[in-house]
Amino acid sequence: MTTGQPKSRKEQPIFVVGCHRSGTNLLYDTLLSAGGFAIYRGYLPIYKMMEPKFGSIANAANRRKIVDTWLKSKGYRRSGLEAEELRQKLMDEVRNPGDFMRIVMEQIADQQKVERWALYDADNLLFIKRIKADIPDAIFVHIVRDGRDIALSLRKMGGFTPFFWNRKPASLEETAIYWEWMVRQGRDQGCEVPEDYLEVRYEDLISDPRRTLQSLGEFIDHDLDYDRIRTTALGRLTSSNSSFLGEETQHNPMNRWKESLTTAQVSAIEALIGPCLTDLGYSLALERQKPAAKVEMQRRACMNFLATKFWAKVNTPLGRLISISPLELEGDVQTKMA
Repeated sequence: MTTGQPKSRKEQPIFVVGCHRSGTNLLYDTLLSAGGFAIYRGYLPIYKMMEPKFGSIANAANRRKIVDTWLKSKGYRRSGLEAEELRQKLMDEVRNPGDFMRIVMEQIADQQKVERWALYDADNLLFIKRIKADIPDAIFVHIVRDGRDIALSLRKMGGFTPFFWNRKPASLEETAIYWEWMVRQGRDQGCEVPEDYLEVRYEDLISDPRRTLQSLGEFIDHDLDYDRIRTTALGRLTSSNSSFLGEETQHNPMNRWKESLTTAQVSAIEALIGPCLTDLGYSLALERQKPAAKVEMQRRACMNFLATKFWAKVNTPLGRLISISPLELEGDVQTKMA
């Protein structure tokens, strides 16, 4: 592959996106197991972390900080690329975050002698419009999972960053609202690029993988042969937390909320996100009722807070406060550059 814009559908890059715990890892490893994609399990959070932290990447001084920092990260160490050659290319050619991601991934693909690359990061769901503007031939595959299972799964993991008015871990209800906000952000942006945006239901991938992969393969123009994927079985496909391979010993990851949530909890969640669930084709367990005024006020407050927090992080100096510890840098780089 040469750098620049791929010329055919079967060379276009794939971005796997979705709310956290929706199966983005599983879908990404499914693509890699099919063959023909560059194998990369690194972290390239340029839009959500690096540019807000250091400023516009179009500025040479900011770009140098971003490049030098990422070259000390675990993501770089997993790339297998030569640092000095890559640093020079990034400094000379990058003008936006998409350029950074494209150049890194094209270099990895060239090194591995494959024609295509894919990336996954759940939070890229929030940047579909920007990524599409920066990488015009990007294709987005949005994996969607039942919000009741997401609320349960995220809550068990401790939830996400709590709302400022609540010092306790986010509740099931707040976590469910977070799921809806993420999903609607992705759907709204995806609707603007319908020819390059596809939604895949996690439940369909698990229960009917052959048909789901055939449809996905046709959309992205890639041979997603189910038997070859099962044989190769990279990453999460070998993990006991997935029933994708159809093994009897594996637990069914679907509809766990039915056994784990009380009727009261289901009622509270469905009162908040019921319309979104039905829009996505999920059936409600309880008769749909108009939420009480207090419940609707809670939902709107949480939605507004999430939108405002995201906007401030990306568009104001508050982004400078973002921690870059997830990059797993070598040495005390964050302290030196603060």
